[in-house]
Amino acid sequence: MSFIQRKKTKKIYVGNVAIGGFEPISVQSMTNTDTRDINATLAQINSLYTKGCEIVRCAIVDKEACKALSVLKQKSPIPIIADVHFDYKLAICSIENDADCVRINPGNIGSFDKVKSIVEAAKSHNIPLRIGVNSGSLEKNLLAKYNHVCADALVESAYNWVGRLEDMGFTNFKISIKSSNVKDTILAYEKISSMVDYPLHIGLTEAGGDFEGIIKSACAVSVLLRQGIGDTIRISLTGSPEKEIDVAFEILNALGLRKKQSIEFISCPTCGRIEIDLIELTKQVKARLAHIKKPIKVAIMGCVVNALGEAKEADLAIAGGRHFGLIIQNGKIVKKVRESELLDSFVDQVEEYVKKEY
Repeated sequence: MSFIQRKKTKKIYVGNVAIGGFEPISVQSMTNTDTRDINATLAQINSLYTKGCEIVRCAIVDKEACKALSVLKQKSPIPIIADVHFDYKLAICSIENDADCVRINPGNIGSFDKVKSIVEAAKSHNIPLRIGVNSGSLEKNLLAKYNHVCADALVESAYNWVGRLEDMGFTNFKISIKSSNVKDTILAYEKISSMVDYPLHIGLTEAGGDFEGIIKSACAVSVLLRQGIGDTIRISLTGSPEKEIDVAFEILNALGLRKKQSIEFISCPTCGRIEIDLIELTKQVKARLAHIKKPIKVAIMGCVVNALGEAKEADLAIAGGRHFGLIIQNGKIVKKVRESELLDSFVDQVEEYVKKEY
């Protein structure tokens, strides 16, 4: 039995990317450029694509941004989701300008009739919607009922809208229920997953900067993925969107859900046995090997104890010693090199290994 048994959900398509069923968990991000600046936005989309991003979301703030979508869609290598808040007319305009999907929060659109207009437009253009419920935009009646934002309130909001969309004969959608609170996010997704079979977009909203954002997001997303919950993810960080892609794939790779198409690095935490600058060596090895996009495992160890133990399963390993280092391939020592030559020699060994194996 595999480590994770994924829940089978309804399959939908955002552009050419399948979401749900047992399709690979897709990774997405959101541009932080002004969507109306087509050149800057397209440059960032391409940068995200290079990192492995499979779906990208763009903020739609006015009709000019809507019109930019049609140009971006023609040139983008990945599907584009229009992110719309408050104005239902912008959602419809985005659909008419070739968005692959539209993300709305029904709670802030204003009325049922306005949401219905968006649904009818999506049906006529055969594109999906993402029904997004966030802790910051719950309906007033639910806030009054529960007195505060909580998992049950988030789920009730989402489930109510699921029923309304189904009543309209519309089932081409995915759901997200996000909070900046790890516990509420986990509980909300667990509950909605037990109630519906629609694909779920998971993540933590407003997670924060690199340090706290990565830790909080990893906690929430990993707990859900371990239970088989989640069909597409975004790691929301205050910073570079490209960093979000790196973190998402690291999480999926660590759980065995997506094979990382680049080097997986292993390095020891340092201790009193180390007689080499392991921290600097690790940085330099990663930088020198960043161009390699093959799923190999590389271990960087501070002493022979770890290199011949924990790093046995690595394809290649480097182990520091006093004024020298060992280069290990497939668990066997292949070279003993002076410390001054260790970095260059190891990089050469890795590149030669990749050429031979791939």
